[in-house]
Amino acid sequence: MFAIPLAWLQLTYQKGRLAIAIAGIMFAVILIAMQLGFQEALFKSAVLFHLNLRSDLVLIHPSSNNLLNLKEFSRRRLYQADGFAGVKSVYPVYIGLAVWNAAELGVKEDILAIGVSPQANPFLFPNIKPDMDKTLLPDVVLFDRRSRDDFYGSVASEYEAAIAQGKTLTKEISNRTVTIGGLFTMGVSFAANGTLITSEQNFLRIFPDRLVGNISLGLVQLEKGVNTIAIRDAMRSQLDQDVKVLTRQEFIDLELNYWSEATPIGFIFSLGVTMGFIVGVVIVYQVLYKDVSDHLAEYATLKAMGYSNFYLFGLILQESLLLSLCGFLPALFICKILYHLSESATGLLMDLSGDRILQLFFLTISMCVISGTLSLRKVQTADPAEIFD
Repeated sequence: MFAIPLAWLQLTYQKGRLAIAIAGIMFAVILIAMQLGFQEALFKSAVLFHLNLRSDLVLIHPSSNNLLNLKEFSRRRLYQADGFAGVKSVYPVYIGLAVWNAAELGVKEDILAIGVSPQANPFLFPNIKPDMDKTLLPDVVLFDRRSRDDFYGSVASEYEAAIAQGKTLTKEISNRTVTIGGLFTMGVSFAANGTLITSEQNFLRIFPDRLVGNISLGLVQLEKGVNTIAIRDAMRSQLDQDVKVLTRQEFIDLELNYWSEATPIGFIFSLGVTMGFIVGVVIVYQVLYKDVSDHLAEYATLKAMGYSNFYLFGLILQESLLLSLCGFLPALFICKILYHLSESATGLLMDLSGDRILQLFFLTISMCVISGTLSLRKVQTADPAEIFD
């Protein structure tokens, strides 16, 4: 079967058809890769905030199901949680959508605003503590440098230029002038194009209708070595039912489940991957079926010479595997470029990792093998008796 590269010779016999087949496979692979890339970027971006919390347990309102739909609950529940054995510290968090006035762009855009105690600093962002202390001053906020410039302007660049000149940078948020006191790095999501962090007092200045006694999140940090699940269960049984107690991972899963199941976004991306796979199968099948039909006499001759259907099946599968390799490699190169362009345009984290490459390679191989398997039926019709009748 491998002494003579018959499969390769057949594929390259009509180079135009081969080029069309490779282009079709590339299109299918790129379509699948972009759908998977955007889906993963959605899920990654949705939990960037969650992953950067210094917390073992999280208290939320029972009706809350995602970060932008957090219902408020009484801050007293957090103080009650602080009384449980094994609790090291608790942090109240206020979350809301403020209106950012980008005067230089002539637009106003919602921005995710987070209010916390600067002394507590419940975040894992590197080197944020010195800047958090600045938010103790009135109307000082920290700005996410990965927020989208086309919505909020070039705030990070403006801030660095102002600092170099010994000046301050001011912006308008919800009809209130604030000072940019520093930068941190988190990233955008499908739900929020930008984020700012400030103190509790400054948050309540931006949202004057919010009550200090009602919070969006309650973060609970435990002592080392304690049983997180046991304390969670104890809180669930003893705290009132107007608050839900989750582990950090459960809080992350809550967000992921919302985007994947409660919204059509997860279904749309999954459907896109499925459609790309089907498109690839159809394209490769048409190419292989046409190739088999054109060489049916040659296959009959091989049968007359004593070659079995098994040999011919292997030949077709070789062609499908060669097609998958020829289409996958250039598609992978184009995907890297498109991922980079998409990340630059949207701010989403588009990562063509090793696992993603292996996943795409497996899907490409499967796509072509399925097409080759479907084409095998035509080989069985090659009857030497009819050809040489």
